[in-house]
Amino acid sequence: MWNHISIYLNRNFKWFNARTSYNSKFFGLFEKHSAAKCVANIRFYSVGVFERTKPHINIGTIGHVDHGKTTLTAALTKTCSQAGRGSFTPYDQIDKAPEERRRGITISATHVEYETENRHYGHVDCPGHADYVKNMISGAAQMDGAILVVSATDGPMPQTREHLLLARQIGLPKLVVFLNKLDMVEDLELLELVELEVRELLTEQKYDGENTPIIRGSALKALQGDIEMMKSIEQLLKACDAYLDTPARKSDLPLLISIDDVLNIPGKGVVATGRIEQGKVKPGDAVEVIGGSMIPKKTVIAGIEMYRKTLSEGLAGDQVGILLKSFKKNEISRGYVVSAPGSYKCHQTFEAELYVLTHEEGGRKNGFASNYRPQAFIRTGDANCSVILPDSVEMVMPGDSVKCTIELIRPMPLHNGLRFALREGGRTIASGIVSNITK
Repeated sequence: MWNHISIYLNRNFKWFNARTSYNSKFFGLFEKHSAAKCVANIRFYSVGVFERTKPHINIGTIGHVDHGKTTLTAALTKTCSQAGRGSFTPYDQIDKAPEERRRGITISATHVEYETENRHYGHVDCPGHADYVKNMISGAAQMDGAILVVSATDGPMPQTREHLLLARQIGLPKLVVFLNKLDMVEDLELLELVELEVRELLTEQKYDGENTPIIRGSALKALQGDIEMMKSIEQLLKACDAYLDTPARKSDLPLLISIDDVLNIPGKGVVATGRIEQGKVKPGDAVEVIGGSMIPKKTVIAGIEMYRKTLSEGLAGDQVGILLKSFKKNEISRGYVVSAPGSYKCHQTFEAELYVLTHEEGGRKNGFASNYRPQAFIRTGDANCSVILPDSVEMVMPGDSVKCTIELIRPMPLHNGLRFALREGGRTIASGIVSNITK
């Protein structure tokens, strides 16, 4: 009987969604077939168990639209899989939504995994198109480091600059650069100029422009099996190992998971995916879901997975999917948090230290007065807000730093020291830090 069940599960494994750890069709099998019901308690085993043998960090690809971020992501998984460290995720399994395939661009952030000799990487492929910067912010909020992808033929472009700004704003300490589409460059002097321009941009955005590794190559050619270009991908992986630091995890603090997506599993419950910011979690742990104007709701963690593999314990830094028992999908959404009971709250008004971007940095041309109403992006969520300036300040101009009060249209999970961004009309206009929560 066990062999038949194993074969049955393996045949239906294709229903797993490459973007998340869960899919309702798969879990529905356990409700529809009595044979599978008897092994529901070992269903995670059938898709593998995640074993911690190497340090884990989360990185991702950022940069301008059509500079090759998704192609590079696929090339990274292929290179690692050929070395026996992970499985290959093809391009069409990363950009798999119909709209993404039709337009040839990434819309939502996508997660894959791979390993080097020294590390296990969780990788987020962020959208570069200006229309989807909101999803890029959500993806970048989960990273410990990043790979900035720049086309060698185009050089830095508008979203290159904005993504760098947002990376700095959310606190990414380091990144490496991949100069892509090397096969399309005929003038090597032009390539030197592009690299110089990238280093100047890094320095401008408060990164170490002089020492940041810049790797040249072609992700597409590497994906097609070009030996020399595959060596450039290997060089990029070595640069990530050497230059990107493994962050100190806050595993001793109360649990806090920032939610980036929610799925409903009929007959099982709600699955929320997100990054564990601090603490640790096990199946059976009691938690609270916090967000919006709702009173924190208690629930129990029924199961945990990471990259389609069962986790016995989720640790700070892990990108996980958690199964919440007795929960409805409309009771949790992106921007909410899951926390240890009584350890976290929502707030609506806070004091902040705000920096207003200049027009050259992608911000406004003109200043703004009190009661200015942009959108606040906090973690993976966003809400309209009002910026209240001190009585002594009539107007804030681009390039100014100011202490102000932010009033959100609805409560959001907050704490002192949390970073956020303000956006208006498709552009980031200011960045800030929560300095004091007042309500």
